[in-house]
Amino acid sequence: MTRADSRAHILQVAGPIFAKDGYQSTTIRRICEAAGVNVAAVNYYFGDKERLYIEAVKHARDLLEERWPLPKWTESTPADERLRGLIHTFIRRLISPAQGEWQMKLILREIIEPSGAARELVQEGFAPFFNVLTELIQQLLPCGASDPQIHQIGFSVIGQCVFYAAHQQVVDLMIEEVERAEHFDADSLAEHVWRFTKSALAEYSRTDSIVNRAKADNADQLLKQEHQA
Repeated sequence: MTRADSRAHILQVAGPIFAKDGYQSTTIRRICEAAGVNVAAVNYYFGDKERLYIEAVKHARDLLEERWPLPKWTESTPADERLRGLIHTFIRRLISPAQGEWQMKLILREIIEPSGAARELVQEGFAPFFNVLTELIQQLLPCGASDPQIHQIGFSVIGQCVFYAAHQQVVDLMIEEVERAEHFDADSLAEHVWRFTKSALAEYSRTDSIVNRAKADNADQLLKQEHQA
């Protein structure tokens, strides 16, 4: 086994253990026993437990991105179709079964209980994704939409998606199995989030248009009053 293979093997074993038991409850010795390596090997490839954990989280993210890559768009692809594809991809990463189960569980642990891995995860994974998301939102909003508005909408989209992964057990308890099977699969939920987001963006546009017209009417009224005076 090459050095690269050995390192990858340790990560592949460590990831599911960290996902199941968390950082604090997992020991290097347990990972070494499961991987069939000694502690020196972990120290050689990763330095310490914290670095191993950070690399395991990043490895989980990489596997999810490889399994469900972002759609390939052309310059002519409309912004709304891009946003729809982005939402579908994100929800598939979050809740598609089997292939990404431990990976997303580990990432959700890090989101809910951030550790030293959070900064690198945000910088290398979340921030680029969020930038793509907010750029599309900006294109779908009226000109002049503020950064706080765009960021709030972006986090609202993410929040809708993450809910179904972070609170799957709650959904299972509240919704009958037949309904879940028909309406709570990844594609159905993604389409719901997309339609909800599209309606919200349209409402933002309508509201801003009304506000802008009101501001223009008020300005005209003030000008008339000044002329009459």
